[in-house]
Amino acid sequence: MKAKHQRLTLLLGALVALGGAGALGLSALGSRATYFYAPSDVATRPPAAGEAIRLGGLVLRGSVAHAGEATVAFRVTDNARTVPVRYTGIVPDLFREGQGVIAEGRFDDRGTFVADTILAKHDEKYMPPEIAGTLHKVSGKVE
Repeated sequence: MKAKHQRLTLLLGALVALGGAGALGLSALGSRATYFYAPSDVATRPPAAGEAIRLGGLVLRGSVAHAGEATVAFRVTDNARTVPVRYTGIVPDLFREGQGVIAEGRFDDRGTFVADTILAKHDEKYMPPEIAGTLHKVSGKVE
């Protein structure tokens, strides 16, 4: 076999190996990826049962209730619809009513979002772009 054919064979083998590794990485990432939903998105195209998602919006004023020592229940809104959320654990210091929040978790069979993680915005001017865009799209304004 000529050197030119050896290099071509080696190059093709490397491309096949690289493509296989990329496909394997994408398939692993696809099963672990979580997608962002606003409450209006949940109503129009609900996620599959048990699917891990991110639910984002504003914590509805007057909806936060502590149920037990480390469990908090509240509602997330995008100014058009609301979704009930339950979280067991310590909420971030910046978590409060009227503030932006992203909850990561799954819906239970009763339609309550059971959060594994709560992320709160970090200052008065910041709002995650997904939430700001959704709130603007739904209500025409961002609070």
